[in-house]
Amino acid sequence: MSRLAPSAGRGVGAAPLGPPRSLTQMLIERLSAQITAGELKPGAQLPTEPELIAATGVSRTVVREAVAALRAEGLVVTRQGVGAFVAEAPRRPFRIDTGDLQSLRDVIQVMELRTGVEVEAAGLAAERASAAELRKIKDAFDAIAAAVARGDAAVDQDFAFHCRIAEATDNPQFVRFLDYLGRFIIPRQTIRISVGSPPERRAYLERIQNEHRDILRAVRERSPARARAAMRAHLANSRKRYQKLAEELERSAEG
Repeated sequence: MSRLAPSAGRGVGAAPLGPPRSLTQMLIERLSAQITAGELKPGAQLPTEPELIAATGVSRTVVREAVAALRAEGLVVTRQGVGAFVAEAPRRPFRIDTGDLQSLRDVIQVMELRTGVEVEAAGLAAERASAAELRKIKDAFDAIAAAVARGDAAVDQDFAFHCRIAEATDNPQFVRFLDYLGRFIIPRQTIRISVGSPPERRAYLERIQNEHRDILRAVRERSPARARAAMRAHLANSRKRYQKLAEELERSAEG
């Protein structure tokens, strides 16, 4: 994706946006990159709506949504009847782009970040989960088992299991953070590179499910300490599995 090249005035360039992804998100990323790179200086006025529309080919709605998102992230401020300006002290929002994850080692680093969140989530779930939430966690566990029995990789079901635990913390921030990270860090289709045959893949997934069972049991038995320990062990084992695969892929590339 090309960037908005700075031009005379306020940094707008004639680089139309393409259609594949969300146009709003693409415009957000372009303008964010210019701001964080210092191409649009603090206090500088953003291009006007007509300028952005002419430069990128997007609609007025897309421009307004993008500016609103940048304002919510603290990167810009708006002045009624004047326009949008780069914040005097713009903060760089936390964001993980798929383009940043160039290797399994990058994925492992994100998994380490997730571990800090999920270990605590498991403990809080053990303390706070309602009866209905416990049933949802058990249902998610059963859905993994059913998917594995069908010969599926159970990626969606696995992530749903972790999300149900996050929901049981009674703290929506865990859910939001996990939902944000989750799509990047269960690339189980990659594991199939090293676990080739159906029996091997089935055995691999059953080992993971045994770890899930330990987490489920601890949460249902209201043991925060055991729930945290079980989640930590599960995610540590996951990192070790990905680390092993990363090393195998590196050796293959060198050979």
